[in-house]
Amino acid sequence: MAVRVDHGVTSGTFTLDGQTFDVDNNVWVVGDDAECVVIDAPHSVEGVLAVVGDRRVKAIVCTHAHDDHVRVAPELRERVLAPILLHPDDRPLWELTHGGPDDPRATLWDADLADGQVLTVGDTALHVLHTPGHAPGAVCLYAPDLGCVFTGDTLFHGGPGATGRSYSDRPTLEASIRAKLFALPDETVVHTGHGEDTTIGAERDRGL
Repeated sequence: MAVRVDHGVTSGTFTLDGQTFDVDNNVWVVGDDAECVVIDAPHSVEGVLAVVGDRRVKAIVCTHAHDDHVRVAPELRERVLAPILLHPDDRPLWELTHGGPDDPRATLWDADLADGQVLTVGDTALHVLHTPGHAPGAVCLYAPDLGCVFTGDTLFHGGPGATGRSYSDRPTLEASIRAKLFALPDETVVHTGHGEDTTIGAERDRGL
């Protein structure tokens, strides 16, 4: 069965450093008619499940642990019985939403992501690219067979993701984009965490 990319949008809030903003998040689901991988779990379990349909979810892959990307991950895990995957460098951000070691109600993710790791769904490989800067454990997922990369909040249509808040760093983000994303083919479609698609070539030409 052919693997495809399905898309939805959910709305909610993003909170960090004492400030809260209204945001719309993209929901990306990669898979065939039988199984899929969910990329991020923003705002609404029902919103994610509307994109998943009746398929088996192999994993919930978090591009980073800002609350608008992981808030409903534990609830979604209970509904679909799939593991949550996150890069361990994002533990401090995860704990802001889901509790730390001193919180008896805290919950953790199930398995760590690592740079160079390959996840599979159907007959398609998703290559994990560690791209710190927007968040210390931010990752992108490159699917060469599909000609696309899922960048979370690392790279948008129009340039890099936001920095200036806790756990973010602009020079680190720009270095990640140059080393990991701008090395991809120009025609690679960029599926972002918020907003519209772009391509690697367009963003490379735009500059950082």
